[in-house]
Amino acid sequence: MKKGFFLTLEGPDGCGKTTQALLLKEALLKKGFDVVHSREPGGSSFAEELRSIILNPKYKISPLVELLLYEASRAQHTEEVIRPALQKGKYIICERYRDATIAYQGYGRGIPLSLIEQLNSIATENLIPDLTIVLDIPPEEGLGRIKKMKGKSGGDRLEQESLFFHKRVRKGYFAIAKKNPKRVKILSAKGTIKELHQKILKEIEDRIESYPAPLKARCGIQQIKS
Repeated sequence: MKKGFFLTLEGPDGCGKTTQALLLKEALLKKGFDVVHSREPGGSSFAEELRSIILNPKYKISPLVELLLYEASRAQHTEEVIRPALQKGKYIICERYRDATIAYQGYGRGIPLSLIEQLNSIATENLIPDLTIVLDIPPEEGLGRIKKMKGKSGGDRLEQESLFFHKRVRKGYFAIAKKNPKRVKILSAKGTIKELHQKILKEIEDRIESYPAPLKARCGIQQIKS
């Protein structure tokens, strides 16, 4: 039985997931939570090796191969990192998970959603996050942030995709949220870093407070307002 709490941060490229994940980890650690911060693709030694291939701009990878590489990475990450951490009652913050594949390879690449759902279920053994927060930003702004930060390098292989691709990805996230309103919450990534951080904390606290008392006690959950 899962004992911990599994939070995923999603969103289009340039939405600020890593910045917010690190701030959230720091806030939760200060409140006494046992926190694991991870990411996809990656999160384990083997999965990080796959990440270096998947996101390398020098490789031309077909949509199907890309999908299978993501799912292989996810299967290893879930088995090696996520499930053991949850079983120990840890609080997991993961940048991207199964929803990212629906948005990017499904809506972005056009791979049938039914196939992606099936592979997601196999790779994760039907593990679904307790809460998913999508940091929303218009693709023009997100890609502009990446260009400003990375300059001439242009970003990784997916970040270099067309604006139309990234618009389809954003559309995918809205569709995911509509289909899963109890689990997926969309927050605007505009505004200051601090403002967004406070919004994320509020979403987490609201979700935790809705948990039955025995479950909160089992997870060691307490008030997290900062």
